[in-house]
Amino acid sequence: MTTETANAQIDWDDQGRPHSRVFDDVYFSDKSGLEETRYVFIEQNALAERFAALPADGHLVIGETGFGTGLNFLCAWQLFEQHAHPDARLQFISVEKYPLTRNDLQRALALWPELTPLSEQLLAVYFAIHPGFQTLTLADGRVTLTLLIGDALEQLPQLDAKVDAWFLDGFAPAKNPDMWTPELFAQLARLAAPDSTISTFTSTGWVRRALNDAGFKMRRTPGIGHKWEILRGTFVGLPDTASTAPTVKPWFARPPRIKGPRTALVIGGGLSGCASANSLARRGWTVILLERHERLAKEASGNPQGVLYLKLSAHGTTLSQMIVSGFGYTRRLLEHLQRGRDWDDCGVLQLAFNAKEAARQAQLAAAFPPALVHLLDQPQAQALAGIELAHGGLFYPEGGWVHPPALCHYQALHPKVRVLTHHDILQLHKVNEQWQACHNDQVLASAPVVILAGAAEVKRFPASSGLPLKRIRGQITQLVETPASAVLKTVVCAEGYVAPGRLGEHTLGASFDFDNEDLTTTPQGHQGNLELLEEISPDLAHRLGDEQLNPDTLRGWAAFRCTSPDYLPIVGPLADPEQFASAYGVLRKDARQVPDVPCPWLDGLYVNSGHGSRGLITAPLSGEILAAWINDEPLPVSRAVAEACLPNRFGLRALIKGL
Repeated sequence: MTTETANAQIDWDDQGRPHSRVFDDVYFSDKSGLEETRYVFIEQNALAERFAALPADGHLVIGETGFGTGLNFLCAWQLFEQHAHPDARLQFISVEKYPLTRNDLQRALALWPELTPLSEQLLAVYFAIHPGFQTLTLADGRVTLTLLIGDALEQLPQLDAKVDAWFLDGFAPAKNPDMWTPELFAQLARLAAPDSTISTFTSTGWVRRALNDAGFKMRRTPGIGHKWEILRGTFVGLPDTASTAPTVKPWFARPPRIKGPRTALVIGGGLSGCASANSLARRGWTVILLERHERLAKEASGNPQGVLYLKLSAHGTTLSQMIVSGFGYTRRLLEHLQRGRDWDDCGVLQLAFNAKEAARQAQLAAAFPPALVHLLDQPQAQALAGIELAHGGLFYPEGGWVHPPALCHYQALHPKVRVLTHHDILQLHKVNEQWQACHNDQVLASAPVVILAGAAEVKRFPASSGLPLKRIRGQITQLVETPASAVLKTVVCAEGYVAPGRLGEHTLGASFDFDNEDLTTTPQGHQGNLELLEEISPDLAHRLGDEQLNPDTLRGWAAFRCTSPDYLPIVGPLADPEQFASAYGVLRKDARQVPDVPCPWLDGLYVNSGHGSRGLITAPLSGEILAAWINDEPLPVSRAVAEACLPNRFGLRALIKGL
């Protein structure tokens, strides 16, 4: 994972306009940036007509090089609101190496008062913008902004999308040559949908020729203001000379899009199920959410206080990429809940409790921006936490705790989601293109799309019975907040964690028990948690009072985490296991083979499970990943991350190992 992402360095002229210090160039025209954007990007891509032509369930994808101040995005969004069907959607993808700080963005957008209603919505979600893919949901889910934070030639090759219109922006070619290269234009062509359009403010001859060589038919057109000419074009197809992009292997290909009524069943009412239901509902789907218990978030998602804890790697793994993307997505989602009752961004402190942990933390701090995570020495950590600590550690300033049931209920409240409790689905049958969810052969609900989101319970269905999901029992301990313990100001973690009080109670946990199948809380579990508390801070244990720290009388809660062997969630379409093994059996002899055999998908059947102890960070974004697979939309994570999460990875590994 690239770690050098820094915010834009900006100077402001006497008119209050932003100027890039790095590129020595302006962000928009001195004269009339708004008119130039509308003419160069909106008009040349014929967006008014294309928005008006979108059907109710349609979407248009715009790609952009150089997000800058977001002016192009806001103009496109404004036009979309004016012309598109109320149920159509806009997907805007923009790559940006040096994102503006929120304060600079606010100052720049203040220059355009006519855009204020939209710029205020953008500013409200413009935080936790870290390296890689960051998904921002706007206009009640009608508009999705995906920011690819980093170098364009590192980010665009990871994108899986069909782009209908390209805004080739960025600083002038003479000022920023890296943004105007044949390699970059080849990426734009790779991602272009048939008949995709493109426009740019420059008319430089070599830019026009290079875009033609990449597969766009470019022509000069009269400019605006001080620009005599600009360029616009249409994608006509990759040239014969194009280096062939790596083709997607059939077992990771996109399944056919389901035709017919947009209705779906989601089985499981925890974080995964509620997120999946919400992501589809925001796209106009009618969703029935089936929960076997009497209420949502009854099992692992019922934890009174879960921690937004980023278990990262300094080596840019797919898991780390997903965690950084998921963390930003969840943090923006939490703004819809009540701070203090449902969640709190009090920060998370991970103590460097031994030399090995301190070395790991130093690597992480060097690998990520300080706004995401940075080191604190012991005096700094102690001052920040408000309690005595023996160690410093890593601090995640945007982290905190969440009451998971509140997040589940918020997502299930969407008007297109119908919750049915006491519905325990035991069988699934496909009849006339409909999946029937049954209990002892009684059909409880049916739809063309089903998402299995019931943690390890997904193994009860034949299509997902072979998924290597493991249940790990966890027990937390609830401690009454005292006047002395109320000084705790941030979540503190070592081997366990303790959170600041919520409604008068601290949460302490959590045990990892691989062999216990009983969810009754035990004194032994509480004793183990109290030992974790002593490791974190003997001072806090003292502040809580000896009289309540009796494992025999403590209250708590236990549930099963559901995890996969590689710690990545299992998110995506399901294939028929037997047909899969037959179709790709040649891999047992030669793992390099890629048989030209379509994947035997179980059309309309998907899974969202295996989130382990990271569900707060990975489950909400996984709902968006599933919605992208189902609706044939741009993926909100890199193609590598999406493939690493697909259920077929396990069938593939079994074949290669000869199992």
